[in-house]
Amino acid sequence: MEESNEQDPKPSTLRWKILRQALLSHPQQSDNKSQSQEIINRISRKGKGNQTFDLIPCHLHHLPTTNSLSEYEGLLSDVCYCYSLPTSNSARNLFVFQRGGNRASISDFEICNKHDIDNTGLVCPWPSEEVLSYYCLSHADMFRSKTIIELGAGYGLAGLVVAAVSEASEVVISDGNPQVVEYIQRSIGANPGAFGNTIVKPKLLHWNDEEIMTLSNKFDFIIASDCTFFKEFHKGLVQTVKSLLKDSGPSEAIFFSPKRGDSLNKFLEEVRESGLHCCITEQYEERVWKRHQEFMKGDQSWSSYEADHCYPLLLKISR
Repeated sequence: MEESNEQDPKPSTLRWKILRQALLSHPQQSDNKSQSQEIINRISRKGKGNQTFDLIPCHLHHLPTTNSLSEYEGLLSDVCYCYSLPTSNSARNLFVFQRGGNRASISDFEICNKHDIDNTGLVCPWPSEEVLSYYCLSHADMFRSKTIIELGAGYGLAGLVVAAVSEASEVVISDGNPQVVEYIQRSIGANPGAFGNTIVKPKLLHWNDEEIMTLSNKFDFIIASDCTFFKEFHKGLVQTVKSLLKDSGPSEAIFFSPKRGDSLNKFLEEVRESGLHCCITEQYEERVWKRHQEFMKGDQSWSSYEADHCYPLLLKISR
């Protein structure tokens, strides 16, 4: 029994191990860095390899570096990915900055405590964000001349995709983590001319923030991915959706979220109790569904794939 517990510790235990190592380890202790990376992989279920739905082609865009960087400093450097967005005419490149090395630092935990947020948006672009981005890319016409906000955006891939391909009136890409918002700002600046006449703004937005009232009834669409995992944030998230959606004319929130135990069902309960309407769809895009079936049949490119944890369902929320 003790051996089983050692093999499958709770995620909370793994996170405490990361924090402990961040406090105690020296930058050059490679064994500790390797162990931290293994723990992060187990928490995120990323593991080894390219564990995505493989929907939008992307590659690492090499940035100029200085020879003065040590090996450890190199691990802490940012990276930039170039996404190739297919359009009616040709592929369009979109550059997105993110933190390199899947690392966590003490300051991350301090900021999370200060702002009452989690730091999952700093880890990586999550598979649900990839699916949301692909869905928005495939349904770009519905965003034309509309106002859109992405909530809990992380590195903001979906919001940037909408801004680049849809001819939206305005796209606000928001997150509650100020570190993440800095990356979003950097990505917007790295794509001059990519957004045409669309106004694109980064925004620091906490779901319990009074500033939400200044944005009341402003948006035709809200988009979000993997934002329903933490139950303590459900009420604030639902009230934010209710406040931000336009109350005149059609408006809609588009969420992509895996079930993750009873977390998604608890969120849906909160939605219904608020008076909002919600419908949920399991099979929404042929390509995504095909990849899901391949993973369920044992495609080893995502060996840790579990439908409950990894496959995002489509939620549409309206007044």
